[in-house]
Amino acid sequence: MSPLSLVPAALPELPGAGSLDVWPASTRPAPRGDLTVGGVALAELADRFGTPLYVLDEAEVRARARAWRQALPDADVVYAAKAFLCRAMLHWIDEEGLGLDVCSAGELEFAATCGFPADRIVLHGNAKSPEDLRAALRLGVGRIVLDAGCEVARLAALLPERSYQQVMLRVLPGIEAGSHPAVRTGTAGQKFGLPIAGGEAQEAVERILGQPRLDLVGLHCHLGSQITTVEPYLRAVRRLVPFLARLRDRYGIALPELDLGGGFGVAYRPGERTIDPGEYARRVTAELSALCEEFEFPVPRLTVEPGRWIAGPSGLALYRVLSVKHSAGHRFVAVDGGMSDNPRPALYGAHYAVRLVGRRSDAPMRPMTVVGRHCEAGDELARGTELPEDVRPGDLLAVPVAGAYHLSMASGYNMVGRPPVVAVADGRARLLVRRETVEDIRRRDIGI
Repeated sequence: MSPLSLVPAALPELPGAGSLDVWPASTRPAPRGDLTVGGVALAELADRFGTPLYVLDEAEVRARARAWRQALPDADVVYAAKAFLCRAMLHWIDEEGLGLDVCSAGELEFAATCGFPADRIVLHGNAKSPEDLRAALRLGVGRIVLDAGCEVARLAALLPERSYQQVMLRVLPGIEAGSHPAVRTGTAGQKFGLPIAGGEAQEAVERILGQPRLDLVGLHCHLGSQITTVEPYLRAVRRLVPFLARLRDRYGIALPELDLGGGFGVAYRPGERTIDPGEYARRVTAELSALCEEFEFPVPRLTVEPGRWIAGPSGLALYRVLSVKHSAGHRFVAVDGGMSDNPRPALYGAHYAVRLVGRRSDAPMRPMTVVGRHCEAGDELARGTELPEDVRPGDLLAVPVAGAYHLSMASGYNMVGRPPVVAVADGRARLLVRRETVEDIRRRDIGI
C-alpha cells in the first residue's frame, strides 16, 4: 500500500487554503471554511474540548499500521512507542497485529498494565537502568536490545536462576541518515550502539556468547529519524549481512533475526517526500535475499519499527489565536500552545503547514510566523507559513501531522498543562487523555 492510497483523490485544493494531501485520509471540507476529520468538525472539537487540543484519527492509525503489515507479511512490525503512547493506541496497535518497541520501564509497565502482550515487546535504549532491566525480566519481554558491553554482565546478573532471555545487539553500520544531526543514530561517534568497523560490536558478541543464559538471536540497528528514501536502509543491509557472515565463520552461529529499526519519514508539508512501505519492502527484502545468497547465509527474519509514520499523519493539533502582532515587517500570530506541547521546531527546526479552520476567509494569503505562548524567542510553531491576511484573535488554527513527537516530548515549561487527546472515528469523538490542570501540577509539589 502506498501512502498516497491513504489519501482520497477527491479532496480538492481549496482556494486560499492550500492542499489537504498531508491530512488524514478522512479529512473533508465542511461549511464555512471548516474541515471534518473522522466525520467530526474541527471547530466542534475545539468548542467541546477546548484548545490546545490533539486529535487522533483512529482509522488513519489502523490503515497505516496495516500498510506495514501488508507490505511485510513475513516480518515483525513493532510500533515505536516513543512516537506517542496511550491506552487507545496500544489497543489499536495490538488489534492490527503489531508488536511494541519501548525504551524505559515507564513505557514497558504502562503497556503491560494495559494488557499488551509482553512477548511482542522489544526493549532497547542506550542507558537502561537496573529498574528497566528488572521490569523487562519480570514482565517477560520478547527481546532486550543490548547497547553496550557492560549491559551484558548486568543483564546476566539480574536473570533469575534457570531462566533465559533472548537478546539482540545494537550495532552501528556507519551510515549517516536522518533529517537533522541530532537524530542521526547510525554513525560512529554517538551514544547509541557499538560500531562494526572498530571491532567493538564483535567484542560485545563474544561477551554475550560467554553468558549461557543470554540467547543472542540477532542484530539491531537504527539509522536515524525522518528518513525519506530507501537507500540508507539498503546501505545498512550491505554492511550488516557481511558482518553476520563473519560472526558465523568465527563463532559458528547464524543469527536468525535482523532488526533494521525505523526512522521512516513523513511529509509535514505538501510536496515533501515520505517512505512508501511497499517500495521499502520490495527493495530491502530483495537486497537482503541477494546478499544472503552471495554470502551463503540463511535469510534472517526482518523486524521494522515504524512510529512516526503511523502516528504522525494520523494526528493534528488545534490552537486558538491569542494575538496578532506586526513588528519590524513581520507578522506574528500567537497561539495558546507552543513548545511545551510541540518542541520539535525549537529542537530540530521542524517545519509545519498551518491552516485556518472554523471560518471562511477570502482575504489574501500572507507569510506569517505562528508563535507559542512561552518565554522563549525560539518558541515558534511555523515560520513563513501562509495564512489569510485577516487572521485575528479567537480564530482557530489547525496543524496536521502532529501525532508523533509532540505530546510524547511535551514538558511542563511555564506550568502550562499538557493538552488533551481526542480520538475521532465514524462521526464520533471521545476523550483519550484528559487535559493536565493546574491542580495536577500543584499536587506533585509536596514541599513547604
